Amino acid sequence: MSPESTAARRLVVVGASLAGLRAVEAARKAGFEGPITLIGAEEHLPYDRPPLSKSFLDAADEPSSGTFFRDEATLVEELGVELVLGNPATGLDTDARTVAVGEQRIPYDLLVIATGSVPRMIPGSEHLAGVMALRTLDDALEVRRHLDAGARTVVVGAGFIGSEVAATARKRGLPATIVEALPTPLVRATGERMGAAIASLHERNGTTLLCGTGVDRLEGEGAVERVVLADGRVIDADLVVVGIGVRPATDWLEGSGVTLDNGVVCDETLWTGVPGVYAAGDVANWFNPVLAERQRMENWTAAAEQGAAAARNALDPENATPYGTVPYFWSDWYDVRIQFVGSPDADEVRLVEGDPAEGGRWIALYRRGERLIGALTVNGQTDIMKYRVQIGRGGSWDDALAFAAQRREKRAGAALAEA
Repeated sequence: MSPESTAARRLVVVGASLAGLRAVEAARKAGFEGPITLIGAEEHLPYDRPPLSKSFLDAADEPSSGTFFRDEATLVEELGVELVLGNPATGLDTDARTVAVGEQRIPYDLLVIATGSVPRMIPGSEHLAGVMALRTLDDALEVRRHLDAGARTVVVGAGFIGSEVAATARKRGLPATIVEALPTPLVRATGERMGAAIASLHERNGTTLLCGTGVDRLEGEGAVERVVLADGRVIDADLVVVGIGVRPATDWLEGSGVTLDNGVVCDETLWTGVPGVYAAGDVANWFNPVLAERQRMENWTAAAEQGAAAARNALDPENATPYGTVPYFWSDWYDVRIQFVGSPDADEVRLVEGDPAEGGRWIALYRRGERLIGALTVNGQTDIMKYRVQIGRGGSWDDALAFAAQRREKRAGAALAEA
């Protein structure tokens, strides 16, 4: 455990993200009265990212106050935050305890790293307009501009964000194609069987899904015009959204003494092992005691919770508490809400309600050993959090199956009563 004093003078948070904001708020709520500096690569104040690939792409207006978590007056005047926005952190000196932002050196006593992740792009596409990831507010504005113009849309990578973009294009009546290099999409997020089941939603909604082939190159004169696949097929495109994964934003930490391995390596309290330095959000690779596995989570819930936990533990390391959670994420495609809790690393996946081939509601449970380790629902909003509670309590597989049967029978009885 870090020997850092709880009376440290200055807290610096790198990353004007959800995790970074929650770190700031938690520090003030815990009674920290020292200076706080929030460093952000973007010029924007911290904003809500999940809607960028969902409802925001449908909207016709400019970003509203609802897009941002806090206005500048609240951050500066009420929370007493010094904002350093518009330039990324470029280095960390853990001996001198300074964060470099270009030529500027910002001193810290306590540091929370919340720099998130950066998208992987298709090599050789940098010169083409209309090729982008969807990670930032500016990205979302550009994607929406292309959709407003009726763009023929190709999404590279059948992950959740890319699938949301394709769903929005189809909702607008535009042609959309998803290209996925793996034979089955969403394997890492939901497992092979359920990945295929979820992917069938695209076919039912008129999105072309091409699996088992990659992209060889993108072509065009100044702007993208064609996507050439590895098998030789050519797809005309005005907009290419690249969703082939992300990598933790840790380049600026090279040589700092912070251990890097698929993110910033932390213990169960989010401490990096370097005095006074903690991490949170997409960038944190930490041991999750609830699932007894090391994880790096790229979702809203974890970012919010980790940011607050990292700040609290940084302020009072002698009483630091482990941060454990049951991972949770959601995604909206077409008229469907997809939700997942827990881990897809399972010995068995069992469909306990509904049929993906028929649409509507369906639920799958994931078993590891004799315990429930994960749950996937499609249009199962009334059930998903109940399974999350069971996983958090270390609930057994048999109890989960019994609960699923009870819920199934209750719904069947309600349907008969209404008939």
